[in-house]
Amino acid sequence: MYNYILFDLDGTLTDPKEGITKCVQYALAACGIDEPNLDNLLSFIGPPLVDEFMRVYGFSKEKAEFALAKYRERFPAKGLYENKIYPGAAQMLAALKQSGRKIALATSKPQPYAEKILEHFKIKDYFDVIVGATFDSKRNDKADVVAEVLKQFGITDADKASVIMVGDRKHDVLGASKNGIKTVGLRLGYAEPGELEEAGAIYIADDIADLENYLLNTK
Repeated sequence: MYNYILFDLDGTLTDPKEGITKCVQYALAACGIDEPNLDNLLSFIGPPLVDEFMRVYGFSKEKAEFALAKYRERFPAKGLYENKIYPGAAQMLAALKQSGRKIALATSKPQPYAEKILEHFKIKDYFDVIVGATFDSKRNDKADVVAEVLKQFGITDADKASVIMVGDRKHDVLGASKNGIKTVGLRLGYAEPGELEEAGAIYIADDIADLENYLLNTK
């Protein structure tokens, strides 16, 4: 049984497509790049944004950090609320909490933003631990985020078999794996076909109901 459940946020509990892609679009415009098709920016949902600006557009670290700063001009006021909670997600968290599970948020989104989103959707109280990235980028890799969650829970190597990560992208799977934790994937998010399987997710849920059943009933 999984006694400790770590959830990613974007693409796992909520659908942040509109807010993230519009903020990336805004940042790119500040860098002289016009991208009218928001669907071309879906890869920015999940990974650290500086890394993705560098990977997709070949930005230098300095230019990627400038783009991130422009992204953060728009996100707190508008992008944060251009977001939707997946149907059934709140009920799933309530059921897990009632069953005695310890629940954590482990997201690459800056922690203050993540906490505001949880508050906005009235699900913050379900979480025992909330860990996100830091604004200074000292903690933005998913492996570092997961490590901090495990630290706050006081998880030892002997406890790790009772811990599971839930996420929708390979970054969730790989970040958990670096900490000796397995991952359940969720197809509702923004992974490319085969991405979660290739990364090593031990199970891939088709929807929130499937995910809830797996988390509650796996022995």
